[in-house]
Amino acid sequence: MIDLRNLSRRGFLNMAAAGSASLMLPGALTSRAFAATPLAAIKEEDAVIGFGHVGPITDEGWTWSHHQGLLAVKEAFPNLKKVLEVENIPYSADATRTYRQFVSEGANMIFDTSSNGDFLHEVVRRAPEVAFMECNGHVTMDNLGWYYLAHWYPTYVLGVAAGHLSKTGKLGYVASFPVASVYASTNAFLMGARTVNPEATLQTIVINSWFDPQAATQAGTALIDNGCDFLFGIMDEAGYLQVAEKRGVWAAMWNTDIRRYGPNSYVSSIIIDFKDFYVDQVRKRLAGEWVPTENLFEMGKGVDRDVWGEKVPAEVGKAADEVRAKIMGGWSPFEGELKDSKGNVKVAAGQRMTELELYNWDWSVEGVTGL
Repeated sequence: MIDLRNLSRRGFLNMAAAGSASLMLPGALTSRAFAATPLAAIKEEDAVIGFGHVGPITDEGWTWSHHQGLLAVKEAFPNLKKVLEVENIPYSADATRTYRQFVSEGANMIFDTSSNGDFLHEVVRRAPEVAFMECNGHVTMDNLGWYYLAHWYPTYVLGVAAGHLSKTGKLGYVASFPVASVYASTNAFLMGARTVNPEATLQTIVINSWFDPQAATQAGTALIDNGCDFLFGIMDEAGYLQVAEKRGVWAAMWNTDIRRYGPNSYVSSIIIDFKDFYVDQVRKRLAGEWVPTENLFEMGKGVDRDVWGEKVPAEVGKAADEVRAKIMGGWSPFEGELKDSKGNVKVAAGQRMTELELYNWDWSVEGVTGL
């Protein structure tokens, strides 16, 4: 049983909710409800649902995936009065104004798909009759819950494949920001690779954006120029995959299957899917059953690895999938002894990292540079 605190994908955050939860089982969607009074039921034809995004729905990545969830909601509930959607919401007071506008337009339920933190919470406190869900959120209130993805498990699986495919042992990573989700991603990736090649290293370049094709392209080029023969990252577009295709190196991606931008280089991707979750949340809101919950999508339930790329040797896919099967069976690769990039022991021998620690990872393992 663990107390969930300090959760982040898109920022360093602190969680104020108290309590305990068991979030240790790969291969399941785990959820914890709080003792809050359910919000009143709403007729479908009277309901207004809002979605606020950090990027464009055309990114074929993070925001596109959430938009597919919106489309699933529309299909499941065709008689909704209105579905509101705003793209490219900045992390500023503009976010507060956007969510206030949602409320003023009669929204009964609002999804913040990229954790706007206090910019959202100001609105939540002033609209107790509205249900809010914050992706990678950090606070729960009587009308606010959160949801996120345990992406470090499939990322570890991709790392195993990278360890087999890289000839130099020099891996490259295009990073958005130095936040917990990036640390979890870089660390899990290199840890997987080092099970094959203990001398493997991971060079990261931080571009300070989730969606910047030009910067991602430049970072990918620099990493290859520095000798990296396998690229990975947490970007919401295909910039560095296109570089990998041109330069003849391997690449793994995030969010969706975008292999068409680099069919010869594409190894796999972290695949995410919010459709069932969004439909279920709206159903509960309409039925008068919704209460704030903490939700973690684990491997096989909303997050997983993509089908292997066409050029990936069968034996490599098989080796990585054997590790995936172990994780799905309950094994965790995140056990000590683990040292940080400065040589300090951070996880003692025999100690297993909890989901709390993985969610709040804020240090790099040995072999990771640039972060």
